[in-house]
Amino acid sequence: MNETIELMMKHRSVRKFKPDPVSEEQLATIVAAGQMASSSSSVQAYSVVAVTEPELKSKLAALAGNQAYVEECPVFLVWCADLYRLSDAAKRHHPEKESYADSTENFMVATIDVALASQNAALAAESLGFGIVYIGGLRNKIEEVTELLGLPEGVYPVFGMCVGIADQETGIRPRLPLNAVLHRNRYDAEETLRGVESYDETTTAYMRARTNGERTTPWSELMAKRLTEPARLQMKSYLEGRGFMKR
Repeated sequence: MNETIELMMKHRSVRKFKPDPVSEEQLATIVAAGQMASSSSSVQAYSVVAVTEPELKSKLAALAGNQAYVEECPVFLVWCADLYRLSDAAKRHHPEKESYADSTENFMVATIDVALASQNAALAAESLGFGIVYIGGLRNKIEEVTELLGLPEGVYPVFGMCVGIADQETGIRPRLPLNAVLHRNRYDAEETLRGVESYDETTTAYMRARTNGERTTPWSELMAKRLTEPARLQMKSYLEGRGFMKR
């Protein structure tokens, strides 16, 4: 264990923030740290929109499912997969050639890139004393978010991130046991399911304590519900309309 790993092991989602601002210098440091994440072939296919205008945050909070902390946090970062720069480079340097910016592979590269960069930024923010929470709810009304932020073709908002000084104490949500995640040389299907059984017991106890006995649903049941209910089924047509995943 060292300071870096200790910080990572203390991660928790924060949904209540103090009004203290995130300075421009701190914001620049957080995003610059994100930029140092690994990137496939150095394409760096992501962009970040830092939202601080109260009215704009309010609109985004509503679009994300009326999540008040989007409006209350001092800065809301919208992390976007971005092939706009790459498409422009292809047009400028090889105008005679067909561009494959709309391939599924490039969609994956951009989405992976933004995830890696955002997690670097999250760790940087936490190292500076801030709390964060990811907001996937931006994809609820993704067309409206895209228009509101003026995103060009080849750019889509993957998720948001609230950043600010935490104004609450929250516990650390337990993760799957290592034996459910770590495989050696070959995937062990039986072992991963044994890990789920153990995790169900852990999460049941965690939720019982967190909600004073009001909620005791195990993790696997929550995941079953998640996978058997339709959610954001507009994403495929939206992404194709934005120039992604056409081949």
